[in-house]
Amino acid sequence: MAPGSNDLLSELLAPLRLHGVFHSRWSMRAPWGIAGEGEDCALVHYVHEGTCVVEMPDDAAPVELGAGDLAVFPHGTPHRLGDRPGRSTVPLTSLLPDRPPGDARTVEVGGPGPATTMLCGGLHYDIAAAAPLYRALPAVFVLDSAALRSQPLLGDTLARLAEDWVNDQPGAQLVALRAFELAFVLALRTALSTLDGDQPVLRALNHPSISRALLAVHTRFSEPWTLESLAAEAGLSRSAFAATFRDLVGQAPMGHLTARRLQEAARLLVETDQPHDRIAGRVGYRSGVGFHLAFRNHYRQTPGEYRRRQQSHDHRGFGG
Repeated sequence: MAPGSNDLLSELLAPLRLHGVFHSRWSMRAPWGIAGEGEDCALVHYVHEGTCVVEMPDDAAPVELGAGDLAVFPHGTPHRLGDRPGRSTVPLTSLLPDRPPGDARTVEVGGPGPATTMLCGGLHYDIAAAAPLYRALPAVFVLDSAALRSQPLLGDTLARLAEDWVNDQPGAQLVALRAFELAFVLALRTALSTLDGDQPVLRALNHPSISRALLAVHTRFSEPWTLESLAAEAGLSRSAFAATFRDLVGQAPMGHLTARRLQEAARLLVETDQPHDRIAGRVGYRSGVGFHLAFRNHYRQTPGEYRRRQQSHDHRGFGG
């Protein structure tokens, strides 16, 4: 990767502000097929025993998962699971009608054929506050058992989650949340290191000039950047920088800067009691009015409304 891209990768994969995880253990015997709609969270499927097939709605080639393999869906993209491609499916909602964060379920699907055991997790996070580059991640990553063995912490965490399923000790929900959070971030880091270099997010991270500008945006967002100063940071002309950045990142440089500033503002609104004007200054706005307008335009609610709603949500705990 280009100089500084490891730091940028850390910014991208810093633990997301999770507020709950629903996890389930599936024991299925062929024939079986399940269709899941799009979820407002990230999803992970870890095959503990047996095999299964993942099919995406874009008619891409089915992906077979074996024991020890992991599939990660950063955006909760709808998909189908089955014991073989083209299998008739039943809706996930018919087997799990509700999946509140903090809950854990065991599901069994009977049949005469070979058995598959899977661990599935839905990781709920503040989608609006996710890093802009996070939204550019592919719909699904697949890590095979060899990739997991090369990352002992990731593989051991998933294996322990699958084996230590019945755990009613105090704090078990919090332990599960942190374990899934760790597994999710480790999986994304591992997958990004093996992705096809044509993936937009990797092209941006690997570009020596654009990666420098992205690192500045993600770590020095409070500075008074202009298009000209970001182009200078990248070592490109203004026009070349703007065109290359948009091509690789999928967003104009100043729009990306605004999104990063408001992502940090959203975090500060929820995690601190600092007044709005102070937060505005911390994320690079010289005017409280300008910050208020930018935040409302981006999140479709004022900073005060965002703070109240997020804090109200957190007070409901893992079951809400």
